[in-house]
Amino acid sequence: MPKFIEHLDKLGDPQKITLYLYTNGGNTLAAWSLVNLIRSFCKSFEVIIPANCFSSGTLICLGSDNIVMTKQATLGPIDPSVNGPFNPMLPGVNDPNAKLPVSVEYVNAYIEMAKTNFAITDQRCMADILLSLSDKIHPMTLGQVFRTRSQIQMLARKLMKWHKLTPDQEDEIIKFLCIESGSHDYSIHRDEAVEHLGLHVEKPSMDFYKVIKAVYDDISKELELESPYNPNILLNQQNPYHYSFRRGIIESLYNGTDVYLSEGDLSMTKVGGGIGPMGPVPVQNQIQDNRIFEGWKHE
Repeated sequence: MPKFIEHLDKLGDPQKITLYLYTNGGNTLAAWSLVNLIRSFCKSFEVIIPANCFSSGTLICLGSDNIVMTKQATLGPIDPSVNGPFNPMLPGVNDPNAKLPVSVEYVNAYIEMAKTNFAITDQRCMADILLSLSDKIHPMTLGQVFRTRSQIQMLARKLMKWHKLTPDQEDEIIKFLCIESGSHDYSIHRDEAVEHLGLHVEKPSMDFYKVIKAVYDDISKELELESPYNPNILLNQQNPYHYSFRRGIIESLYNGTDVYLSEGDLSMTKVGGGIGPMGPVPVQNQIQDNRIFEGWKHE
C-alpha cells in the first residue's frame, strides 16, 4: 500500500482515476484495501482490463464505477483458497513448508454433495462426514475456510454499491462468482460480464484498444508473461545462473515505476552416489536458489 500511496499522492485531487490492471489474483483483503484507498483520492474509479483479471482482481473491478474490457479480457470467480500453517502437506513434496491450499468452495461443495447428491440428512451421518473431513484438514483450517467464505461475500457486496445494482442482482453476482461458476479457473468474458452479471462494462473503440494492447505487449515482455519459469532450462544455459526477475509493476505518469524484483543465483550440484545402508545411492541433481534481493525498487 505505501507504494500505491506514493503514486496517488502525485495525482493531486483528480475527478477520475483509471487503474490499468493485469493480475492472476492475490490476497482478498489487499484488493479491498486498494479499492478504498484509490476511491479516497477521486470521485470516479475506472478499471481497464487488457487480459487476465482473476480472483482478487475481479473483486477490485466490483468496487469500480466502470470496467473497460477488451475482447480477450477475462474476469474470474472470487472463491478464495486458505493458506496457513495448519494446511495439509503438499503430496509428493519433501518440504515441511510446502502446504496444500484449501479451496473454500471445494470444502463447501463436498458437504453440499453429501446433503444433495446422496440425500444424507441424518445428523449422526453428517457428524461422521465432518469428522472424516477434519482427519484430512485440520479443524482450525476448516474454521478459517467458513470464516473466509462469509468474509468474501461481505466484501463483494460492499464493493458493488458503486454499480448501483438491486439487492437481487447483488445476490446473483455473489452466487455466481462464489459458487455457481464451478471452479476457480473459470473465465468470464466481456459479454457474460454484461449479460449474466449485469456489471457496468465498456467496450473500447478500435483506437483505444490499440493503445491498451500496446501497453499490454510492453508489460508482457517486461514481466516475461509468456516464458514459464523453469530453473533446469536456465541452468542448462549457464551454471551458476544469475537471475533478476521482474515480478510486479506499479507505474503512473507522474511517479515513474516501482518494480518488485527477485534477484539471486541458481546453481546445480550433484548429490548422492556411493553405497548407503540400503545399498547404492543414486546420483541426483539438486538445485540451489541463493536469493540476494527481494523487494521493491523505484525506477
